[in-house]
Amino acid sequence: MLLSFVILVLGFAALVWSADRFVYGAAALAKNFGVPTLIVGLTIVAMGSSAPEMMVSASAALAEKTDTAVGNAVGSNITNILLVLGLTALLRPLTVSSGILKREMPVLILVSVAAWYVLSDNYFSATEGYALMVAFAIFIGGLIFISTRQKDIDDPLIAEACDDVPQGVSNTKAIAWLLV
Repeated sequence: MLLSFVILVLGFAALVWSADRFVYGAAALAKNFGVPTLIVGLTIVAMGSSAPEMMVSASAALAEKTDTAVGNAVGSNITNILLVLGLTALLRPLTVSSGILKREMPVLILVSVAAWYVLSDNYFSATEGYALMVAFAIFIGGLIFISTRQKDIDDPLIAEACDDVPQGVSNTKAIAWLLV
């Protein structure tokens, strides 16, 4: 029992460290290729923090444990929205002053409703998977379009996202951290 707990804690620490290094490498590489800082901060960092969930879901799907894959994705979002935001608000009340958050809240609600609809028949088809991937590509494309047209310099979320993007990292080092 103690050994299992130690392995769990070490695995969690390795997961957190590797996700951080993945985000560091991906953000640095994107910055070096001229991707706008907002896109790097809000997409690459977000996808990097979701990389462990993506790997668990992909591994479960390949092992034909589809309930685990779906449960992981849905459970992760429920935990992020309810537990993480709730705990954060208990520790320190949140002031949502970002125009980006206010603009993207309807998207979050729409995606949640779409996920419910797609999964409501207890069958998740390849067509539905393609539709979700296309919707994701459209969302990212829209985000890129908006970020290149709109300068929300005073937006606190943009300032925070920009702080997370590493500066002056070589492509070689960025790729190495991305692969690690």
